[in-house]
Amino acid sequence: MYRSLSVEANRALVRATLKMLESDAVLEETSSRDWASVTFTGARHKMALRIEGPDAGERADRFCNRLDAAEFELRGHVVADIVLAAREEIPEGIRLRIEALTVEDA
Repeated sequence: MYRSLSVEANRALVRATLKMLESDAVLEETSSRDWASVTFTGARHKMALRIEGPDAGERADRFCNRLDAAEFELRGHVVADIVLAAREEIPEGIRLRIEALTVEDA
């Protein structure tokens, strides 16, 4: 059965991102779509994560401060770009919207 590279990369990226949060975070939504340039093949990803609890803001800050320099180990893929697209205060805590680009590792 053929499985899209974007699906495999998305699953690996979600796992790595949740691990980087070092806390209980809730994955609210995720999506990915195949992407290609003249020289690279990969996928664009979006995810929304919710951090709950009285220290949610502090944990979100720590995560966001480390995001630019983060090293992600994704088998067969490299994270070419990852950004915090939005940070929202919600009744349950903090919602972070992350966007990323992964490319196939040659």
